[in-house]
Amino acid sequence: MSLAFLLTSLAIVATPGTGVVLTVAAGLRGGVRASLVTALGCTLGIVPHLVAAVTGTAALLRAGGHAFEVLKVAGVLYLLYMAWSTWRHSGVLAVEDEQAPTPPLRRIVNAVLANLLNPKLTLFFFAFLPQFVSPGQSALAQMTGLGAVFMAMTFVVFALYGWGAAAVRRHVVGRPRVVRRLQRAFSLSYLGLGVRLATVHR
Repeated sequence: MSLAFLLTSLAIVATPGTGVVLTVAAGLRGGVRASLVTALGCTLGIVPHLVAAVTGTAALLRAGGHAFEVLKVAGVLYLLYMAWSTWRHSGVLAVEDEQAPTPPLRRIVNAVLANLLNPKLTLFFFAFLPQFVSPGQSALAQMTGLGAVFMAMTFVVFALYGWGAAAVRRHVVGRPRVVRRLQRAFSLSYLGLGVRLATVHR
């Protein structure tokens, strides 16, 4: 495993995107446990993309314009829904000690959907992983191993984002004006990610 792969993967994982926004929001709202559950969900959402790349399905998806566009539109609509619901609900960042907590399974499903409906991940695995596959060795084993490292890195980095958010939640959620500003910031982040995804081409 090359240092170039590790550094490039770290740069990609650490760059704020849908998963980071979800994990930080979970940390602010529900604390460390909620952020870890969300980070796990985001990590699990990578599995279908990795499987697609390993099995060659990604090549078919990339070649099939209609399939790619359907997946992209679904991802954009999901992000727009997240933006709307985050802007609309006044209690999105409320401390869950005082409310009924969001079930872990629901957090995981939301996080998985966020990454599952992101065709950029499929294109990333299709274009990025093969560059680090050494000839003469099993491509399947190498890509699976590299993908597993990428997933582990995703979970650790996202967990750190969530832990940082959880560490300051008590200083944030008790201030209504700050909470509202954060809500709007998260909502606009989802909107921006949706617009960015809408401009992605094969």
